[in-house]
Amino acid sequence: MPKWSDYLATARERGALALELYCVHSTPAGDPALVRATLPDHLAYQARLEAAGSLVFAGPMSDETGEMMEGMGMIVYRAASFEAARALAEADPMHERGARTYVLRRWMVNEGGFTLNVRLSGQAVKLA
Repeated sequence: MPKWSDYLATARERGALALELYCVHSTPAGDPALVRATLPDHLAYQARLEAAGSLVFAGPMSDETGEMMEGMGMIVYRAASFEAARALAEADPMHERGARTYVLRRWMVNEGGFTLNVRLSGQAVKLA
């Protein structure tokens, strides 16, 4: 099985974007009251990371049916290393206080796209 660094280098050699990001799959640790109590601090932390350029995306996820909300979430970080991304995840009040547990993985973004629509006079931005 190839090492991550070898796979990343090979992807870049073949012309792929090979943008390295870090994904956190966060799940409740069992006490819904602790999750609710920690939410304001978690959201403030996310806002600080977004302003600093470290938070790419974050939000809740459904279960496998796509119908139920079980409290799972995904966070995507931009960081200098796996260790730096782990430090960001550990410092999240949800994880730091034991309200949620997480799994951290590297993510190599190679394909995809998005559309950004900006309406200046309407002061509106739409991401599609």
